[in-house]
Amino acid sequence: MRNLNPIKKIYLTLAVFAASIAMAYSQDLHFSQFFEAPLLRNPALAGIFTGDYRIQGVYRDQWNSFTNAYRTGSFNGEYKLPVGKTDDFLTLGLQVLYDKAGSAGLTSTEVLPAINYNKSLSGRHSSYLSLGFMGGYVEKRIDISKITTNSQFDGAAFNPSLASGETFPTPDIHYWDGSVGMSYNSSFGQNDQNSMFVGVAYHHLNRPMNSFYQNSAVELQPKWVFSGGAKFNLDERSEFTIQADYSSQGMARETIGGVMYGYKLGEFTDEPQYVLGIGAYMPLGDAFIPVIKLDMMPLSMAISYDVNISTLNTVSQGQGGFELSISYIGFLDRENSAKNRVLCPRF
Repeated sequence: MRNLNPIKKIYLTLAVFAASIAMAYSQDLHFSQFFEAPLLRNPALAGIFTGDYRIQGVYRDQWNSFTNAYRTGSFNGEYKLPVGKTDDFLTLGLQVLYDKAGSAGLTSTEVLPAINYNKSLSGRHSSYLSLGFMGGYVEKRIDISKITTNSQFDGAAFNPSLASGETFPTPDIHYWDGSVGMSYNSSFGQNDQNSMFVGVAYHHLNRPMNSFYQNSAVELQPKWVFSGGAKFNLDERSEFTIQADYSSQGMARETIGGVMYGYKLGEFTDEPQYVLGIGAYMPLGDAFIPVIKLDMMPLSMAISYDVNISTLNTVSQGQGGFELSISYIGFLDRENSAKNRVLCPRF
């Protein structure tokens, strides 16, 4: 941040470090483009797309207007398998998450395989009830040599020769984590052109220990996530999508939602060459997030930027987080490909 004196910079660094440690003990990582990381929302959202496989990546860079704050990356892949001669599908997935936060370099790495069974409820139109599980290995690490605390403030200035006052038994922690979820997905409207989904997920069901001090009483709080969305075809050229999540973890609550308008470009509207999307999302009381998305079938890209409207607005000068997402949805050359099936989970 420009025009800050050294004392203010010290306090800002300490604030980000404290926020990083608090995140390690309480809330999960999250994205403004939450709709591009479906497995983080609910493992039962795996396979809810038109295609045989999907690969998605999201990168977030936040609060670098005044310090090295948060850099977060997500990668997920999904592969759909038809079950026999039924309209059911089994989806195999993998969620990988990486985050590095604050001047102390709090680093989190998560590798979480997932499986989701999509049960068909109708033989006339796409209607599916899904049950999904996700679980795997998590590692969190901190660079003790980069820690600065208020114990190193001698009353006039920051003094790195003073002891930090923090003693960690170990600079890293490891644990196994698990989640479970259910969702309902259906097409509706004239010629089943519209689609919708609702879902609920329960994350950290095993309540793993989450303490650099090896305190077994400090557990990762379970998190409930309620999700929903609907996509409407307004006419042969236009579509409208609305999505929202509500999450509850410990004392923390978050509601985020928004809309996206898409316009189909090209000669053929049933298989458009491009779809240009413009929308906005908002975590209540936190930020305003404009989004631009371009679908280039089968590749999609989206860019968003958080405009901070929370109580941190003065410190961050309204600057929040930049996000870039890339998604690729493809079909396989096989007899039972989703491209050849009338009924399949989609959104």
